[in-house]
Amino acid sequence: MTEERPAAEAVGSVLGALADPTRRQLLDLLAAQGRATATTLAERLPVSRQAVVKHLAVLDAAGLVSGIRAGREVRYAVQPAALDATARWMTSLAADWDRRLAHIKRVAESAEREAREAGPD
Repeated sequence: MTEERPAAEAVGSVLGALADPTRRQLLDLLAAQGRATATTLAERLPVSRQAVVKHLAVLDAAGLVSGIRAGREVRYAVQPAALDATARWMTSLAADWDRRLAHIKRVAESAEREAREAGPD
């Protein structure tokens, strides 16, 4: 991500990029190998080199990978910052839901206690 984008847009780009199983596989391969070319990655996947390049472009646009030219080759590597930001957003969202559910549980338990204490009508 070369420019500052609103957090929601950045998270949306990351989630959109990760929605495709081939792109997730590419990230896994790059995480395991460190750096790799599109040709090297295509050898490990059931898609063409051109398809890999297109998937890498989506991952790059989302800030998940970056390519560095080395002569005629472009070597790609994982860039964890966008994924880390998305994980933080998801953690925050989960914490919000946990707080809401805990509040609902307290309200329900309180209502149940009050009903028991009031006894039968």
